[in-house]
Amino acid sequence: MNGGDKHYLWQRDDWPRWRYNHQLLAPLLAQVHQAQGHLLGRMHDMGMDLRDQATLRVLTEYVLKTCEIECETLNPDSVRSSIARRLGVDIGALAPVDRHVDGVVDMVLDATQEHNTPLSAERLFGWHAALFPTGYSGLAKIRVGHWRDDAQGPMQVVSGPLHRQKVHYEAPPAQLLDAEMADFLSWFNGEQTDDPVIQAGLAHLWLVSIHPFEDGNGRIARAVGDMALARAERSTQRYYSLSAQIQRERKAYYDRLEATQKGDMDVTDWLEWFLACLLRSIQGAEETLASVLAKARFWQHWAGTPLNDRQIKLLNQLLDGFDGKLTSSKWAAIAKCSQDTALRDITELLERNVLQKSAASGRSTSYELMPSSARS
Repeated sequence: MNGGDKHYLWQRDDWPRWRYNHQLLAPLLAQVHQAQGHLLGRMHDMGMDLRDQATLRVLTEYVLKTCEIECETLNPDSVRSSIARRLGVDIGALAPVDRHVDGVVDMVLDATQEHNTPLSAERLFGWHAALFPTGYSGLAKIRVGHWRDDAQGPMQVVSGPLHRQKVHYEAPPAQLLDAEMADFLSWFNGEQTDDPVIQAGLAHLWLVSIHPFEDGNGRIARAVGDMALARAERSTQRYYSLSAQIQRERKAYYDRLEATQKGDMDVTDWLEWFLACLLRSIQGAEETLASVLAKARFWQHWAGTPLNDRQIKLLNQLLDGFDGKLTSSKWAAIAKCSQDTALRDITELLERNVLQKSAASGRSTSYELMPSSARS
């Protein structure tokens, strides 16, 4: 890149003095605050156990989706078990987890549970080391727990095949990182004049624009944004997942980010997109809340029915959103039992009107929960 060119935000003379149109954003910001208050109020009216279950579900989705945004897939059962273990939530038998899953979970929980603890370079280094416990990103050895050094050339965000890659963004050179991150951390930990929700949007944009690490910048920037949201709500419990909403709007997210990073210091358009995405995330949490309440009502209804551990495990999976259709062979595989045992388990539940055969089963018979209106 020609040193005289000013393609990116960080090259501008007024970097990082953010500007935005308060008046334009005010109606959307008011909707976000109203939605936050409504959701927190509803959750406050629920018992502690249900709030814990809602938090477990939201954090599981958060960890899965913040990694999916970067095209990384984690095992949902391992993520759920790791979070449950740390939160002390009883989910029955825990699935095995690995260091990588635990590392992502540790970062997310530290950001949200310890949101009032000042953010420091050492803390960010710890998060980065937790994301890459082996010191590798895929097959590539990376510099872990330190700012990047640009030994392999400038830090660029690229796409496309190797021989004709498109450069979407080039981050500040490594020699500027100490000063850049000192400015960012001083602002993030200091007295705020911005609305806390606006601060979350600015923190996300600012950190991902500095791109201080060789890898993991998006996940860490989203964690910092959620840390700011947790501060704004004065709550360690999360009832909605912004990362899950960003994953659903992944193309728009990257398009808006690229346009903003190639623009000037007026970031109204970025904040407008961020606030709208956040609002959709909070509104979507109603679905999570309804699911948690439905699960609680289900187990209240069947509290006096004798069920074995296999049946409880599979019913919980159906209640949490089973991926695909539940067949006897899947039951046997998940419950680690024979096909005959699986069929006996299922037949008992059919006879008790806990399960029913799916109407569109295809070649193999599949099963689903009996609607609450049809239960005996």
